[in-house]
Amino acid sequence: MPNEGHLPHMAKGASTDQAPLRMPRIGAGARYAVIAVIVLAAIAGAGRWGYWQWAHVSETDARIQADTIAISSRVAGWVVDLPIIQGDRIKHGELLVKIDSRESRLKLTEYGARIAALAAEREQITSQIDLIDRTTASRVEAARSRADAARVAVEASREQFELARMNFERTRTLLAEEIVSRQRLDQARNELSRAQERHEKAQADLAAALADVGEAEAARGEINVLASRMEALRHGEAEVVAQRDQQALDAADRTIKSPIDGVVSETFVDRGEFVSPGQRLMLVHNPELVWVEANIKETDIRHLAPGMPVDIVIDAFPDRTFTGTVARIGQAATSEFALLPNPNPSGNFTKVTQRLPVRITIEETRGVLRPGMMAVVNIAIPGR
Repeated sequence: MPNEGHLPHMAKGASTDQAPLRMPRIGAGARYAVIAVIVLAAIAGAGRWGYWQWAHVSETDARIQADTIAISSRVAGWVVDLPIIQGDRIKHGELLVKIDSRESRLKLTEYGARIAALAAEREQITSQIDLIDRTTASRVEAARSRADAARVAVEASREQFELARMNFERTRTLLAEEIVSRQRLDQARNELSRAQERHEKAQADLAAALADVGEAEAARGEINVLASRMEALRHGEAEVVAQRDQQALDAADRTIKSPIDGVVSETFVDRGEFVSPGQRLMLVHNPELVWVEANIKETDIRHLAPGMPVDIVIDAFPDRTFTGTVARIGQAATSEFALLPNPNPSGNFTKVTQRLPVRITIEETRGVLRPGMMAVVNIAIPGR
């Protein structure tokens, strides 16, 4: 029997458990060196970050802004056409909204008919004035000529009458002195009577001629009446023309066109809705004319001046840096424009750093920036 105190030899090829491998120990000096490197790197990074903060004004409270135009309606009516939707690009003068204009068109037709009727009436009165002028002008001239002739005849008959009267008086005196016969007196009386008759007839003819002149001038006076009526028609036509122009403006306002080249930011109505005057229909803006509105702390505002260059990072495009320029620095803190004031009736005061709006123009946008996008602005402080 084999010796129990000795283990039998393992067969060739049999496996045995091997002892675990042990990593070599790092010395304390190496650990301290690694820690020192990490600490130095952290100090260097913190120092670099601190220097950058000291040499720059950086602000995350910044947004893309644009001149957003609110398209509203000046008239009331039903929306019959809305060819654009939110996000569409539009051109200046392009149709945005069309409101029902049938009633306006009918009123325009009515005003046009009234103007045409008034114009026709004025034309008729003009023809009447021309006719009266032609017919009465000759009558007045003839009547005045007859009146002038009658005046001459009256003067002549008056002279003959006065001569006959004087001859009669003289003959009567001579008869009293028995120088002439009674036959001569009778003859003088007859001549006086005939002269008186001729004078009275001449006076009657003058009165008749003057009456003809008055009648002719009265007929010609109708021209003044027609002229007054013409003036009233002219004022009436001007009033209707003003009403037509106002209605034409109303009809034109029912076709709302784009005032700019840009895009539709948002729409608030749909086809078939009834809109009221002043109601907001949509918002449009020009994507090429945008800027950054940054609210800078009042403690940093002293470092800024118009014209300073700005690096802009848009949250939507983190891998791209835009360049800009400080265009304008606000003259009042944003808190001054708050709708709700912040009174301090209790006497407890907590000082809060205020912010002032700073407008920054962007040199190249390529039309990718949208109003409301968040941005980060970095402005290098000169001399640091």
